[in-house]
Amino acid sequence: MNRDADRRPLRADAARNVDKIITAAHQCFRDHGPDVPLQTIAATAGVGPATLFRNFADKEELVLAALNRQLRLRVGPVIGQALATPDAADGLFLVIDALMEVASEDANLVTAVAGRRGSLTGITGGMVESVAVLLGRGQRQGTLRSDISMTDMIRLLAMLIGVVDTIMPGSDAWRRPVALFEDAIRTERPRRPLPPQAPLYNATIEDPLG
Repeated sequence: MNRDADRRPLRADAARNVDKIITAAHQCFRDHGPDVPLQTIAATAGVGPATLFRNFADKEELVLAALNRQLRLRVGPVIGQALATPDAADGLFLVIDALMEVASEDANLVTAVAGRRGSLTGITGGMVESVAVLLGRGQRQGTLRSDISMTDMIRLLAMLIGVVDTIMPGSDAWRRPVALFEDAIRTERPRRPLPPQAPLYNATIEDPLG
């Protein structure tokens, strides 16, 4: 169920409570990790548990609301800029860079929603639509490979987001895999060195090649 769509307009005080809860959730996930208790989030927001549960049925719903806000604030403005960029491939990577910045900086939110990727459909729909527009435009311009489908793109973006599990949270180590991705989908490989390599972070395997 999409509770955001089902919500009735809130009174001013109730809207402030929702805003405080989402802000507190964002802070708590950053400070305490993906397993932070809801009671801690309620206390940080300065509301009681009953108020939290009146607005959010469970932890998943709260995580998605916090992640939705970050995407709206950080990626939303970039989408307009990307769609206005003459080179659609350049625009596409503006969106991807903004998405990866959010994924890295809010790695705990991404981890908390892992395994529930289907739940992300509603909050990433606008972004996916913009990626589809930019992909089609870039293919018509001849700058993006013509044999790539949106199914490919969604899978590749999911793979890129998974990179955050192997990098230091908040770092820009995601730039190297994004550059490799760019090399793979452009019709002409960009003439630039790859961004520097970063060691695997929090990984259960070691890189045998260093």
